[in-house]
Amino acid sequence: MIFSFHNKKKLFTMPYSLNSSPVKEVLSRLHAAADQQEALMSADIEREVQKRNAKVDSDLADLLAEAYIPVPAEVGRLIYILARSTNSRTLVEFGTSYGISTIYLAAAVRDTGGGRVITTEMNMAKARQAAKNFDEAGLLSFIDLREGDARQTLRDVDGPVDFVLLDGWKNLYLPVLQVIESKLRPGALIVADDLDVFPEAHKPYLDYVRAPENGYASIEIPLGDRVEISVRTITS
Repeated sequence: MIFSFHNKKKLFTMPYSLNSSPVKEVLSRLHAAADQQEALMSADIEREVQKRNAKVDSDLADLLAEAYIPVPAEVGRLIYILARSTNSRTLVEFGTSYGISTIYLAAAVRDTGGGRVITTEMNMAKARQAAKNFDEAGLLSFIDLREGDARQTLRDVDGPVDFVLLDGWKNLYLPVLQVIESKLRPGALIVADDLDVFPEAHKPYLDYVRAPENGYASIEIPLGDRVEISVRTITS
């Protein structure tokens, strides 16, 4: 879809991939599958959290191996808007899963004229299915999908990095951020999703980005399972 607006002199057109085929169809399918799966799994996961006294989502890796663990649609639109409005060209995502959030970011990259989303996923089967989803959405050329531990796969990212989405194992948010921190440009945005999920695991990360001496300004947004949005305030 193309949005148009005009002033007295010129007519401007703005692409909006989230409302165009095939991106819209792929996202609708993936969100529906994730919602259906969540309804079936939520009681089992809660029961296992209590039984295992799980503190982080990685403690439930066996149960979550095939889980979508997506951003909800409203958070997806938020990260699209943030990435697009900041004209982000190099974006890094920790936690691809089946690629829902990656599609939102890649759509923003395409709509701003190009760039790449570097996304990393530990689970090989998920990574392969995500690649198929990216291809179906017509966004594969904007995505650099890496398989393995993010603390290794992101070490050779070339800066400057404009935008970061943290949406993998919660206890790794801070270690992953620190892997790429030296590549962040001043003004880079960092979005951490799911603050309500295993909140104890988020504490080291939140303490870090909420301390101004570490070079961030940060605010919590009550959207989805709550997100933390931080901006890099210093040059690394």
